Amino acid sequence: MTYFIALMSVLAALWLGLSGHYTPLLLSFGAVSVVITMILVYRLDILDREVVPYGALPAAALYWVWLVGEIIKANWVVIKACLRADLDIHPALVRVKTTCRSDIAKATFANSITLTPGTVTLTVDGDKLLVHALYEAEAQPEAFLEMDRRSARAIDGRVTAE
Repeated sequence: MTYFIALMSVLAALWLGLSGHYTPLLLSFGAVSVVITMILVYRLDILDREVVPYGALPAAALYWVWLVGEIIKANWVVIKACLRADLDIHPALVRVKTTCRSDIAKATFANSITLTPGTVTLTVDGDKLLVHALYEAEAQPEAFLEMDRRSARAIDGRVTAE
């Protein structure tokens, strides 16, 4: 019931905030749209933590702050590599196992790797990711443990075993 009320509240607030019109006709259109959406969500039986992740927003916000710091550090490494006269990169492909359970947490982890300069997630197959990195020495699966742990905690809402 909490997910139902949270989703309905967010949909109504979005409708009000994005429409910018508060005439009776448009307010009734908004109410009808929210009711139809809620009926469809209920009938499709998709109302869960993944559809309504509002409880995870504080943890996700902290994760994104941490990720921005990691992106800045990785940018510095890539900038130094680009400015050197000799190109001393040693690319590598590595398989990384994730502890994330939900698809949204796996997607967050994979996208976080891709957002970090010097690494790209090529495929996600179950709980394994194929990652391309510029430096073989820094591309060991252990290098991604902290990001995996933090994304699992932020999105799945749990702390993983280390």
